[in-house]
Amino acid sequence: MAFQYANHVDWHDGEHFMHNALKVPHFDNPTSPFLTPYAARFLPHAPLLALGIVDDAGQPWTTVLGGEAGFVRPLGQLNIGIRTLVVPQFDPVIKTLFGSDDGNGSVPLDTKNRLVAGLAIDLATRSRIKLAGKMVAGALDRAGDEMTDSSKATEAQMVIRVEQSLGNCPKYLNKKQIIPTLPEPALVSDSLPLPPEAINLLARADFFFISTVHGTLRMGNNYRGGPPGFVRVAENDVSATTLVYPEYSGNRLYQSLGNLRTDPKAGIVIPDLESGDVLYVTGTTQILIGKEAAAMLPRSNLAVKVRIVEGRFIRRGLTFRAIPGEPSPYNPPVRFLATERAAPDAQSANKRVIYAKLIKKELLTSSIGRFRFSVSDAEAAGRWQPGQYVALAFEDELGAGYSHMRDDDPSSLNDDLVRTFTVSSSIQGNLPDDEFEITIRNVGKVTNFLFRQNIRAGLEIPLKGIAGTFTIHQPKGEVVPFVAGGIGITPLLAHLPQLVLGRIRLFWAIRANDIGLAIDTFERFPRLGKSTIVYISGGADELETMPRLKEHGAQAFPRRMLPTDIQGLDGLSNIWYVCAGTQTRQAVVSWLSGKEVVYEDFNY
Repeated sequence: MAFQYANHVDWHDGEHFMHNALKVPHFDNPTSPFLTPYAARFLPHAPLLALGIVDDAGQPWTTVLGGEAGFVRPLGQLNIGIRTLVVPQFDPVIKTLFGSDDGNGSVPLDTKNRLVAGLAIDLATRSRIKLAGKMVAGALDRAGDEMTDSSKATEAQMVIRVEQSLGNCPKYLNKKQIIPTLPEPALVSDSLPLPPEAINLLARADFFFISTVHGTLRMGNNYRGGPPGFVRVAENDVSATTLVYPEYSGNRLYQSLGNLRTDPKAGIVIPDLESGDVLYVTGTTQILIGKEAAAMLPRSNLAVKVRIVEGRFIRRGLTFRAIPGEPSPYNPPVRFLATERAAPDAQSANKRVIYAKLIKKELLTSSIGRFRFSVSDAEAAGRWQPGQYVALAFEDELGAGYSHMRDDDPSSLNDDLVRTFTVSSSIQGNLPDDEFEITIRNVGKVTNFLFRQNIRAGLEIPLKGIAGTFTIHQPKGEVVPFVAGGIGITPLLAHLPQLVLGRIRLFWAIRANDIGLAIDTFERFPRLGKSTIVYISGGADELETMPRLKEHGAQAFPRRMLPTDIQGLDGLSNIWYVCAGTQTRQAVVSWLSGKEVVYEDFNY
């Protein structure tokens, strides 16, 4: 029998709005108005199917079904069949479709020709197919031999007429090997605010499924993934429960966002594939674009805020678990809410762009340099304080334009090219109020760009903001200890002019080829050397310059810092300050058990 093809699917008003708002060039909607042969071939291999419906109150809900391949199959050219275990007592989708199950055999489907949307997905191969259509038939049956009363699992059979299908790309799909298991569901909460267990699940979650609708004719379901914790909890109290997540660079179809533009309601399911716990929520969304997104979720150009109106958290409610695999190489770092890590935008209250112009460059070592900038509008930018950082935007200089996939450099697709650098100059120094300095290591695309700059080129970079609260306090009469790892000396440099250097104890771990940074620091602050112990690792040739450190009064040892170097020391404040790379910082904090540690770290 020949396959029956239908007309194409047009974009609707909401999708057009998103395309125009995000400056997407026109292209035809790739959605097929039928079950494509590719989709039909893929379905039997998918171990999971996310399924979305709209309940009788008009709220979307999403569930995720399955556990092993073969539970979804094509039935001819138009329909698909589903046969799988479900938990009708607590699953909002199944309960809406079938009503209450009294446990006495077959329960007919509530036949309302409901809109449904699905996503068949195989996380092990990073493959997925979007489906949309209407329910045709279905039943629940507890009589299957494989079911037990203790599992509270019921076999469900459903038939769905597929009216749309579309293959999606593998971006942001974190690999997982799905394995079936019997559920042991227990209702923890079906009210708001969300319970602590649900908040902990969100902190671990690296994906979820979302269902959206457009009028009475279209419904969509899709996957959103990222690093663990990419979904942020903006508020969770008696007044409101709100989640926020970023929309990463994708295929630019914006079908889910287009639906949300015309109908802001959404249903989301967040499964925990390790514990089997599952969180179902439904709510109202707000799409944040440009400055609105950046104000809520800094470093984002597009984000979604979800105000939850109903939720339920089920312990061990899933019919499957997963063996974790490798995360998507396209995942960017977690983006924190502005309320979690304040980063005010210098541009948000001003229509004029504020620029930082590079006016001086000094190389202190082969990989460390000091860069001085002047600010085009110092009053609008605000005055920085010691320990704060500046956020500079390099998109205009280094942006490569849109690309859907870039396997040679996947992290670049969600790189907004905004970088934060700790200000290393002091407000009490010799610089004018409209100038600042940063001292940085050449470690990546942006820093390498700065190191290659010729001062005469007059480079100007948009200044996004000034933020940070790493403040060093020196109580009267106390000796303040500071542990620095390499370039982690920078926040201390900005504080030094206002500190009594004789009451500082600096423990500084550096590489041998960074000795030039230490020498420059002691030359600029001659009294600091006598308060410093330097630990130097690697590079026998560079160690020949170690006597120069001692000339400045510093103690120097050609080895790594050890726990005994900072433990059990008398005469020091109980508050220790630490600025180092993540691994060094974690080690130092563990060595300082019983002390109050104020720290800042960086990822290189």
